Amino acid sequence: MIGQRRLVPVSRTAVLAAGAVLMFFVSVLLGSYTVTIPDFFTIVANHLTGGPGIPGASFIVMQDKLPRAVVGAMIGTAFGLAGALFQTMLRNPLASPDVIGISYGASAGAVVAIVIFGAAGVAVSGAAMAGALAVAALIYALSSGGTARGNAAGNRLVLAGVGIAAALQAVVSFLMTRADIRTAADALVWLNGSLNSANWDRAGILFLALGVLLPAVVVIAGPLRILELGDDTAAGLGIRVNAARLALVVVAVTLAAVATAAAGPVSFVAFLAGPIARRFTGKASLPASALVGALIVLAADYFAANVAPLLLGGTVLPVGVVTGALGAPFLLWLLVTANRKDA
Repeated sequence: MIGQRRLVPVSRTAVLAAGAVLMFFVSVLLGSYTVTIPDFFTIVANHLTGGPGIPGASFIVMQDKLPRAVVGAMIGTAFGLAGALFQTMLRNPLASPDVIGISYGASAGAVVAIVIFGAAGVAVSGAAMAGALAVAALIYALSSGGTARGNAAGNRLVLAGVGIAAALQAVVSFLMTRADIRTAADALVWLNGSLNSANWDRAGILFLALGVLLPAVVVIAGPLRILELGDDTAAGLGIRVNAARLALVVVAVTLAAVATAAAGPVSFVAFLAGPIARRFTGKASLPASALVGALIVLAADYFAANVAPLLLGGTVLPVGVVTGALGAPFLLWLLVTANRKDA
């Protein structure tokens, strides 16, 4: 009986993995240009061996669809892990990079680079990452002062993040009103979160970053589980609470910053992934959260690029618009259910 119970979360995580893989191939094979499975493997094999490709199809698959799906899967994984780390560590479903200001830090950094310095491409991504890391450091410094511990310290971090996010949103709005129309349009596309700029160079950078960050997540997963029991219990079990929490914050913030730098602040993915994974598997699960994040981004991008134009007369939406539309009602539902439990 015990063995069967332990198999349930694993099997459900496997279902999520299968769903993410299926959505990945749907994104690559279907849509405005359909590619058959044999043609797909022929295109990839010829690309790797230098053989002749299929005219038209090879370019669409290798330069558009495949890098877009690869980048989407990786940023979804990064956002899902970042949100789950924050939510589990602070034991608060609202503690995600979207809510506590880290994404707004990236947005402010990017908009400053675009509007004031006329930056583009890699420079904007670098400014976004710098903004996210700087805001995260400020939030952590503000929340770690005093003698607050456990839930009190977590609540202070969330409140500090919400306050800083409001201030940064005002800064972004001011800069947008002062920019010319073309510059403001470029900034707005980035602020909505989009995979339109996905390419193999960006995928390579993300792959290297995740190659460092995913092993770090594995290392800190043990202390994270113990921190869920409370600061006093964790300290009694030999965990250096402050050092463990700082390591978790650094890894989670870097994951969010890397993903945001690659595709912009894709709204609510980090916020949605953890709670959905928890409800599906029955417990907090970092692998499940990563898979849910990838699944959300891939499904939302497919909808934005292929279904939305049919519904909106040809208008292609940025992926962040779709995830934002999913996140808003989920946030309201979460607040309503939390109020019922407290009543």
